[in-house]
Amino acid sequence: MSIDVTFLGTGTSQGVPVIACDCRVCQSDDAHDKRLRCSVLIETQGQVMVIDTGPDFRQQMLREKVQDIDAVLYTHEHKDHTAGMDDVRAFNFKHKKAIELYCDSNVEKALKREYHYVFSGNNYPGIPKVNLNTINEGAETLLVQGIEVKLINLMHYKLPIYGFRIGDFAYCTDTNYIAPQEMEKLKGLDVLVITALRKEKHLSHFSLSESLEVISILKPKKAYLTHISHLLGASQEIAKELPSNVHLAYDGLRLHLG
Repeated sequence: MSIDVTFLGTGTSQGVPVIACDCRVCQSDDAHDKRLRCSVLIETQGQVMVIDTGPDFRQQMLREKVQDIDAVLYTHEHKDHTAGMDDVRAFNFKHKKAIELYCDSNVEKALKREYHYVFSGNNYPGIPKVNLNTINEGAETLLVQGIEVKLINLMHYKLPIYGFRIGDFAYCTDTNYIAPQEMEKLKGLDVLVITALRKEKHLSHFSLSESLEVISILKPKKAYLTHISHLLGASQEIAKELPSNVHLAYDGLRLHLG
């Protein structure tokens, strides 16, 4: 399976630079230290999928000159992963089709609350047109536009969230615990993308050392760190500390698998 991945954003909930922060990372001139909120675009078998539509979704679509998407997969309901959903309407207008959304019941409730006008039954012509596909609890896989997506059950502190595996690519953000049976689903990867918030331990996200430990167990051919805060450090400095198969992802990074 041939898969192309574009990192739309690799930052944490505040992005980098953080508003009003004068730290060395936020004031860096290195483009790799400019991070929008976390999201990826996946192109495979003629389909275009986005994982999460954060508050920078519009800017990300414009930067990458994305002309169409077929589906959005949501990891969880936090605003830095859902706040840009309204902007899928640009694709509605251009292609005269609804966008398929895939999410669990928590995300569904959040979307219906925050975008009540989309789901009210009032077909005002300017609202987004979407089809909600609820992921049933206990499901192991999804069929998204004919493509099999394996579901990885993760914990974000006390909140159950999803990671996704497509072929030999897996995306696991915003987690601080992966159960042993879920780790088994992540064996044999060409590429693992995993959160690495900062060096210090955090309540709901893997720290750098914790992420590296997971990578050492799973042994993907390559791993990319994402959902990075300004507290992790400057990109060029952190890159020197990483094993040879581990890299810091950055906004705009493109990968080709297969």
